[in-house]
Amino acid sequence: MFIRCSNLITRNPAALHGGVSVADLDGDGQDEIVVAGFAGPNRVLKWDGQALVDAADPALADERGKALAVLCADLDGDGREEAYVLNGGARRQPDRLFAGFGKRWVDLLSLPDSDLAPAAGPGRCAGVLDRSGTGRYGFLVAAEGEPLRLLELGRDGKLADVAEEAGLDAEGAVGCLLAAPLLGEQPDIFVGMEGGPNLLYRNLGDGTFEEVGEDWDLADPRQDSLAAARLDGDGLADLAVGNADGPLRLWQQRAGGSFAEVAPADVSLPAAVRTVIVADFDNDGFEEIFLHCHGEENRLFAWREDRWQEIDIGDAALPDGAATGAAVMDLDGDGQLELLLAHGDTEAQPLALFLAEPRGHHWLRVRPLTRAGAPARGAEVRLWAGGRVQGRAICGGSGHLCQMEPVAHFGLGHERKVEKVEVRWPDGTVAVVEGPKPCQTLVVRQPG
Repeated sequence: MFIRCSNLITRNPAALHGGVSVADLDGDGQDEIVVAGFAGPNRVLKWDGQALVDAADPALADERGKALAVLCADLDGDGREEAYVLNGGARRQPDRLFAGFGKRWVDLLSLPDSDLAPAAGPGRCAGVLDRSGTGRYGFLVAAEGEPLRLLELGRDGKLADVAEEAGLDAEGAVGCLLAAPLLGEQPDIFVGMEGGPNLLYRNLGDGTFEEVGEDWDLADPRQDSLAAARLDGDGLADLAVGNADGPLRLWQQRAGGSFAEVAPADVSLPAAVRTVIVADFDNDGFEEIFLHCHGEENRLFAWREDRWQEIDIGDAALPDGAATGAAVMDLDGDGQLELLLAHGDTEAQPLALFLAEPRGHHWLRVRPLTRAGAPARGAEVRLWAGGRVQGRAICGGSGHLCQMEPVAHFGLGHERKVEKVEVRWPDGTVAVVEGPKPCQTLVVRQPG
């Protein structure tokens, strides 16, 4: 499936890397790849037409930090995303929250008028959420030994932790966060736990949440959940959850209001999973499941003959990879996805870049934007073609430390006609595009 092309990264030293995110940090309409640096600078890799070059501003590079992840979202609703840097390590550096002012980046958490107390424990994972559908996002932050935080800008322009107000009372060892429409049309929050039951916060539609994980049979208390991704469930969202040295869980949502574990025995074999990615790498119209594993071969599963089956992963096996983060994106706009793998969990290793082998299939990419023009993370996109409906959620944070590209990528196989595309934003606004031409990136701005 995957062809190695790491030579396209112009400077690629061995390093202790953390998570990987995809965002348009410079506002030019082209996404960059943001790689967290745990024992060195954060990197912002930009495609210049021939290769990936490091374009990180010195402030964003933040060489003093020990970054586990960098998550992006439009905090203030101005159309440009901010970047939250989650730090870890025994001697914890304060987290950073960078806002761009022209070409200058300012850490909002270090300003003199910021009265938000820094987290004391090492960071664990993070995500982003537009809980009220306003286009102003909050940052979900989990740290060791502390309750879950949700940082938003208040009316006074100051950052505040509103997790308690929102009903988000998760405590303990949070392994992963996934904010996406799961039970309804607004973003819910799956909280994968290490050493305890998973949590599922259902969006009540008024900016608050209700925890229903046990009621929906997702608790799975004997596993240590480290990575999660949403699957297209033909109208009902499903979940793929990777556990630390445990089985892969494929949770299929049932119409009666519960999830059932449906992974075949040969798919659910224990693995040291660090990131789960769900994407249609071969553009055949059906998503694949990629597992980024630590110290053992990565794995790839595809829907074949009405069941999940392991398929040849190609060059991306990397059995000796000290896996941390991973992300998927289309660097050059050709409709063929690339995969970037970060390493550095136990030893310094270079980044690894792969191209999904072209199969000649058609595709359509949809980039929903907020009214202000920022990526609409948490929006849901559906596509009708060939007698089927495909669904995707725009990533607000996936797995342990990562954030995929803010684009809904659809493979079409040999189908040449798309009947329609529907985009639903977190506030319930809907836009429908009739008969878009395939093999393009469709930008859809929120009406109103």
